[in-house]
Amino acid sequence: MFDTTKLQSSTQDGSTSSVTGEPIFGANDPNSELNPSSSHFNVRAWASNYAKVTLEGGSQFRRMGVCFQNLNAFGFITPADYQKDVANIWLALPGMLIRNRKRVNILHQFDGIIRPGEMCVVLGPPSSGCSTFLKTLSGDRDGFFIGEDSYFNYEGISDKELHTAHRGDAIYTAETDVHFPKLTVSQTLEFAAQARCPREIPQGIPRQQFCKQLKDVVMGMYGISHTADTKVGNDYIRGVSGGERKRVTIAEATLSNAPLQCWDNCTRGLDSANAIGFCKTLRLQSEFFGQSCAVSMYQAPQSAYDLFDKATVLYQGHQIYFGPADEAKAYFERLGFECPSRQTTPDFLTSMTFPEERITRAGFNPPRTPEEFAAAWRSSPEYKALQTDISEYKTKHPIDGPNAGVYRELKKSYQARGQRIKSPYTLTYMQQVQMCMRRAWNRLVSDPGPTIVVTMGNFVLALIMSSLFFNMQPDTDSFYGREVVLFMAVMFNAFASVLEVMTLYAQRPIVEKQARYAFYHPSAEAYSSVLMDLPIKVLACVSFNLVFYFMTNLNRTPGNFFFYLLASFFIVLSMSGIFRFIKIPSAAFSRTVQQAMIPASILMVFLITFAGFMVPINYMLPWCRWINYLNPVAYGFESLMINEYAGREFRCSNYIPFDGTPGDPNVACNVVGAVAGETFVSGDAHISEAYSYDAAHKWRNIGIVIAMTIFNYTMCFITSEYVSAKKSKGEILVFRRGFVPKNTHVNKITDDLEARSLPVTKIVESPEGSKEKVGGELQSGSTSIFHWRNVCYDIKIKGKPRRILDNVDGWVKPGTMTALMGVSGAGKTTLLDCLADRRTGIGIITGEMLVDGKIRDESFQRKTGYAQQQDLHLETATVRESLVFSALLRRPHHIPKAEKLAYVEEVIDLLEMGPYADAVVGVLGEGLNVEQRKRLTIAVELAAKPPLLLFVDEPTSGLDSQTSWAVVNLLEKLSKAGQSILCTLHQPSAMLFQRFDRLLLLADGGKTVYFGDIGENSSTLVEYFERKAKHPCPPNANPAEWMLEAIGAAPGTTSEVDWQHVWRTSPEFDRVQEELSRLREHGSQSNSHDSEKSETKAVTYHGEFAVPLWTQFVVVIERVFQQSWRTPAYIYSRFALCGVVSLFIGLVFLNSPLSVRGLQNQMFAVFQLFAIVGQLVSQQMPQFIIQRSLYEVRERPAKTYSWKVFMVSQILSDIPYYALASVMMWALWYFPIGLYKNAEVAGQETERGALMWLLFLAWLMWVSTFGHFCISFSETAEAGANAANFMYVLVNFFCGALITPNQMPRFWIFLYRASPLSYLVSSMLSAGIANVEVTCAANEYTIIDPPMGQTCYEYLRNEINTIGGYLLDNNATENCKFCKLKYSNVFLSEIEIEYGTRWRNFGIIWVYVIFNISAAITLYWVARMPKGHRKV
Repeated sequence: MFDTTKLQSSTQDGSTSSVTGEPIFGANDPNSELNPSSSHFNVRAWASNYAKVTLEGGSQFRRMGVCFQNLNAFGFITPADYQKDVANIWLALPGMLIRNRKRVNILHQFDGIIRPGEMCVVLGPPSSGCSTFLKTLSGDRDGFFIGEDSYFNYEGISDKELHTAHRGDAIYTAETDVHFPKLTVSQTLEFAAQARCPREIPQGIPRQQFCKQLKDVVMGMYGISHTADTKVGNDYIRGVSGGERKRVTIAEATLSNAPLQCWDNCTRGLDSANAIGFCKTLRLQSEFFGQSCAVSMYQAPQSAYDLFDKATVLYQGHQIYFGPADEAKAYFERLGFECPSRQTTPDFLTSMTFPEERITRAGFNPPRTPEEFAAAWRSSPEYKALQTDISEYKTKHPIDGPNAGVYRELKKSYQARGQRIKSPYTLTYMQQVQMCMRRAWNRLVSDPGPTIVVTMGNFVLALIMSSLFFNMQPDTDSFYGREVVLFMAVMFNAFASVLEVMTLYAQRPIVEKQARYAFYHPSAEAYSSVLMDLPIKVLACVSFNLVFYFMTNLNRTPGNFFFYLLASFFIVLSMSGIFRFIKIPSAAFSRTVQQAMIPASILMVFLITFAGFMVPINYMLPWCRWINYLNPVAYGFESLMINEYAGREFRCSNYIPFDGTPGDPNVACNVVGAVAGETFVSGDAHISEAYSYDAAHKWRNIGIVIAMTIFNYTMCFITSEYVSAKKSKGEILVFRRGFVPKNTHVNKITDDLEARSLPVTKIVESPEGSKEKVGGELQSGSTSIFHWRNVCYDIKIKGKPRRILDNVDGWVKPGTMTALMGVSGAGKTTLLDCLADRRTGIGIITGEMLVDGKIRDESFQRKTGYAQQQDLHLETATVRESLVFSALLRRPHHIPKAEKLAYVEEVIDLLEMGPYADAVVGVLGEGLNVEQRKRLTIAVELAAKPPLLLFVDEPTSGLDSQTSWAVVNLLEKLSKAGQSILCTLHQPSAMLFQRFDRLLLLADGGKTVYFGDIGENSSTLVEYFERKAKHPCPPNANPAEWMLEAIGAAPGTTSEVDWQHVWRTSPEFDRVQEELSRLREHGSQSNSHDSEKSETKAVTYHGEFAVPLWTQFVVVIERVFQQSWRTPAYIYSRFALCGVVSLFIGLVFLNSPLSVRGLQNQMFAVFQLFAIVGQLVSQQMPQFIIQRSLYEVRERPAKTYSWKVFMVSQILSDIPYYALASVMMWALWYFPIGLYKNAEVAGQETERGALMWLLFLAWLMWVSTFGHFCISFSETAEAGANAANFMYVLVNFFCGALITPNQMPRFWIFLYRASPLSYLVSSMLSAGIANVEVTCAANEYTIIDPPMGQTCYEYLRNEINTIGGYLLDNNATENCKFCKLKYSNVFLSEIEIEYGTRWRNFGIIWVYVIFNISAAITLYWVARMPKGHRKV
């Protein structure tokens, strides 16, 4: 169950100690070997004692094996796919509608048994089916299918029952690391311990204490105790190192306590010692707790292989061996193959799948093809023995037999009381919810910034917005203000949760992984998230509404206030439930957050429009009235309006005629709902006539909103439980249309995470042949020597100083390969970053780093290549395009373009990338696999042809032995061509290690342990360490592994020798110092002279970048446009949002009449367009983050191009699509509303139509640049979206549409002048409704009776001449129907809009566009560019 790499010393010594009488964790004794906090912690002793006390307490460990027979797996693929872009995606629609699939077999007739307590190693190269095989055993079968005649038996448990009722008892752990990056390692692992904690705990230890101590044990096992309080992090958020993050993944799976564990290449990124320690941990789990496991490993060390009971070898989906691990080598030797003396057994077994590597013994005719190997296996006596074993297993463990019943009862004893026996989960539902709530709290505490910022932002917005309507008086002048206030309150509360879509989308992969581990129901996580958000929502709701309510002087009675607060809170909850609900189906059908946000964005516009304010109920068209019935915002708005108006009377402020006597029966108040002769207006009458609201609906509506809230959350929980995120199709290469190779077998699907689709490289390759292939253009000719002395790197962690690198010395000379090694977390990558001048941010670097005795200049970064550990590439580019981009920008400007492109082709040939040179990088699953990405990473640096040296960080990590050999072959070729190479290594085999010239070995804390030659057969290295090592290096041992164990760098191993002191007092150290002094003083003058001569001859350029700014811009802007064009989901998401919303608004206000309400509707139609700004901005932010991450992590440190070029190209890339969107929006909005008719009436259809389109164009340009302005300084897309929302609410609210300038307090007029939307609204309304006559609707006339003997016109002549308006019948003597508006220009003047300023305002909008661009560029420099970086 739980073991560690710390067990190494104990297993090596053969210790099987158990400590009787001590508590499980030795908590009473800080020096106990059972105490994980003790330096004497012994894992074997702990495991033995834990097993002993568990069994003595009457409990048993769940044990599970698996028997499989005639296992077949298959998938379906479409014909060779091609990359979709904005144009050709339509060509793919027929294929999407017509299922033209082809069956592809993945696994062929597998047989085998893994008994409880047994370990099986799965060997095979990428594309052999290792991942599929492990997924099949564990039940994680998304993307492929199992043959009907396949047989599975899990100790009497059927396949169906295991993967439903016992799902968490067989788990698949992928090689990818998916965690909440802001949680600490301790929090992450304690959660896993709690999720699978058994009911009965030995020695009566409290549950919380047990889980905490169990977590400590596992952390001690894997050597990550020192990272307990460090955030896990990810590729973009700083946290633990990559190797430590991998161990967190392993520890989490270990804590799942699954009886059957399937591990897929989980040693990727671990050094040899940790990889072996991992296998030893599995061995202890099997030995003491009866757990069985199947493990696929690439580059498996011999000592790790020897720990396994059984082995199976896969060859292109065929099983060619299954049986005892110690007999596998002999089996293949009997077939006629020979194992070289220095080759490990796992490498020998894997070599069977590579024809170039198989060595045939004389006189034998062994199998050659996968089918022949499989046939040989099935005709072998080993296979017959396996079949006999399977038959006995079936007899002993029949499906649903006694053993199955025993297992079910044992499982029941592990489950919490009250949990169903058929549930795969250990804890009850409510326990799961409580556990997830604690994690949600930890996530909040670890990253409180967004919550604090949002709460403070709400408070500030409430202050600003409410100040516009400060202390409204209870008269009719406040009617419109009150309605706007309530509408804004409803909108703010309703859509405060819209950005939850982005956050929930990002965490979905983590939730689904842990649900597969049976940690908790996905709905439990959703439920806990809702509960955890309640206090935050209450705080946000109160902080906004408390201020908003009382500052605006809404109905100040306790009952009304608390009703307002209650209604607002349920509106928040209801809309949050809706957004959470639609997020899950959106994620199931989309791959990007932009796609997932479309439904929420469109829904938001629908709900705003039919809330009842902009389009009152009696104005809604019949075809869309149903939206209002389903709209919780509408019910909430009606209740708030009733709460404010019902039972109140408001003093009349304006009468008709204006000079009439209040109370006179011939005088009426100039508002809807007034009664002639009355000086007060009934609030009930007003909302009834203006909005068709009934006071009896007040509490009914709240009930409806609560019911909708319950329904929305119920659907959210149901969908989260049963709907999973969209999965990839499996491994498939995607090519550009027109570049798909004819041999479409490259797209054969295998579902292997590391499927291979390129030629293999022979494990032993002639150096001479390599040298010839490197000739010509690839000849580097580098003569400069890079050397460093006393390099230190110091940082502060929680205020305490910590030294990461401690006085590191060394050099890299042309034509040599230097290996940089050390345990995970020793500072290898940090050293590379410092040497490559790519370490920015926190920390202080000291020491000398010189090139030929000279300080590095600003051109150093571009003159060096750095192949990073993370394979970061632009997903939409092809392999060839990625190399061309690097060559064009990083090679000097004087080199002709044709020569650069020719060199790219040479690099492609050298790395054997021709078969997929035109394949799209893509993502794992649909694009290059891990191996191909690693080659591309190296190729990108080679295409730049770095003249100084090449840094390579873990180039063989995660690759199989053959590919690793090929990568080192490549490095050796470059070295022989004169290239200087410094390369970090993990898990090198002895043969691989021999190929390096020198070694720089770091111990924990960045301390140098050795720097010098490795020597033939590692003799120099071994001779040095054997002077002080406890044990000499055995003849057949891997020197790289022995070396780490000798210095105590392997977890669980210790050394009493201070190896840093040994090094610094050794003669080797003295010689290193003498050489460094010579290099510094003399600087290898001849090398410097030759270098300068070469540079001068080729137009010396010591600048920061290799090519001029204009060339950078041309190349970069082409790639950015290309990237947008090849992301049709992003482009069409934008088009869909713009098009659907525009058409919807156009249809809602279809042929809007020229009445008073019609004019308001046309103004609201303009205002409604602005509702999508936040969503458009949020859509483009994740896209920007992807580009910026690539630029800042890889391209900016390499000095590929300037940050100015990056920002300008990003901003310009949106222009064509927004221009096209402007045409679409204009057509779908302008004509349905009928604004073109207004222009025709005024005789200005051409000018006003053209102006309206130009305004759409300017507006969308402003939206685009505003988005870049907000994201330019933000760390994440969520932070950028929050900043954009805050600023946009102010810009939108002060645009003059909802509250006119003359209604604003004078203090806020400056914000009206500063809002770009105020100029946009002015110009759009001028172009839309100016210069036309108004005709009131029947319910818009004010009806009064004139005095006896007067006509209506005679009575109201002064009113008409003074304030305008007209009478329906001038000569009537009763029931005078007065319309207060005759010309639309009067309506415009009331909101301070002048028709004559329309073109001026259009120009002002472009000024704001320019401001956004300038601000984006400036803020990016201020917030994101490193400054004050001192060269050393």
